[in-house]
Amino acid sequence: MTYIDDIHVGETVKRAFEEAMRERGHANVLIAGRTGVGKSTLINGIFQGQFATTGQGRPVTEGTREISKAGIPLTIFDTRGLEMGAYATTLTSLKELVASRRQEHDPRKHIHVAWVCIAEDLRRVEEAETQLVDMLADFMPVLGIVTKARSDQGFRAEVQRLLPRTLNVVRVRSLAEQLDDGHCLSPMGLVELVQATVELIPEGQRRAFVAAQKADLALKRKKSHFIVGGAVTAAMGVAAAPIPFADAALLVPIQLGMIAGITATYGLDFSEGFLATVVASVDRPAGPPQSGRHCAAVVDRDFYHPS
Repeated sequence: MTYIDDIHVGETVKRAFEEAMRERGHANVLIAGRTGVGKSTLINGIFQGQFATTGQGRPVTEGTREISKAGIPLTIFDTRGLEMGAYATTLTSLKELVASRRQEHDPRKHIHVAWVCIAEDLRRVEEAETQLVDMLADFMPVLGIVTKARSDQGFRAEVQRLLPRTLNVVRVRSLAEQLDDGHCLSPMGLVELVQATVELIPEGQRRAFVAAQKADLALKRKKSHFIVGGAVTAAMGVAAAPIPFADAALLVPIQLGMIAGITATYGLDFSEGFLATVVASVDRPAGPPQSGRHCAAVVDRDFYHPS
């Protein structure tokens, strides 16, 4: 029986993952725009799991539904009904929703950022959109998103001018598009939108947003490097203990906490099969210095360069 068995790695793994998921938190994003502006395509282009297609949605106001999906630390509030005939009712109901959410003591229940989408091919900003941005900006940071981007011709700057309370305006094209002249336009702006959102979303919800998004893998890797660095530093401190092999019971929780933290950052599901893989990766004796290096090597192999 190894020291791994003696300290019950399986239970330690479960506790590490529960703590990592708790620390990761939950992010809430409101997306608004007229019918046909491309919100669902944008959601599926940014977030994991075909969120807008397979997520569970429920109406929370007239014109707004709340969408979530098991295993993804994100809730989308999808606001519809901004067409001229219905937007007044939608705006009133939406204001009541965001105001009540803002009053919640638990910050995980707030709506943390709003994306207001305007299609580039329409070439105009409606009064409904101006009023929407002005209302939302009283409760949260607002990003303007020019969807279906093909040819700017100054439209982004015009959106920023007409919607001065947006903190940034990002042009995006969620899908590749084949033009009549044979040219193909590649997706664009998704990474920029993720980065602009990360700058605005509250710090306590950034890890959740980074985990839920799939457009910027480099951002996940950067966040994971911080986790690895902290774990290796902690492991090196333990390894410096003067009593040989007395560090085993301390090194294993450090290693498991690191792997759990990176798993949460990448938005991977915690399952029994994954638990077995994690246990196998640490179930080996190693001297103190080797433990810290092995800890980092396991993460780089299994998360940065998966087979």
